[in-house]
Amino acid sequence: MNFYSRKLIKPEDLNPNHTLFGGSLLRWIDEEAAIFAICQLNSDKVVTKFISEINFINSARGGDIIEMGMEVLKFGSSSITFKCVVRNKFNKKQIITIDKIVFVHVDENGRPKPHGVTKATEPERDSVSVPV
Repeated sequence: MNFYSRKLIKPEDLNPNHTLFGGSLLRWIDEEAAIFAICQLNSDKVVTKFISEINFINSARGGDIIEMGMEVLKFGSSSITFKCVVRNKFNKKQIITIDKIVFVHVDENGRPKPHGVTKATEPERDSVSVPV
C-alpha cells in the first residue's frame, strides 16, 4: 500500500475528548479517495458511490501526524474499488481501516460512463532540488 498524503492534527481537529474528531478524518479520507480515483482514472468526472464499514482502531491526538494510504482492489467498467488505511506516521499504529471504497466515473449528466482503465498506475513523484 502506498501512503500518499499526511495531515498534522491541530486543535481544531479534536473532539471534546481531545482526540481526533472522526468527522474530520472521514472528510479527509473522502477527499484523498477522490484524488486517488481521479489520478487512477485520469478524469475528474468521478463520484463517491460506496464506503464500506469504517473501523476505528486507534485514536490520534493533537500534534500527531497521520498518513493516508490507498490500494486499488479492482476496476469495473465504470468504477474503481480500493481500500484505505490511515496510520500514525511515526509509530505506524493503524487509526482507521476501510475495506472498500467505490468511485464511479460519470458523464456530464451524472450517469455511469466506462473509463477504459484496467490497471493501477503508480503516482507521479515530482522531485525538487533545494539549494543548501
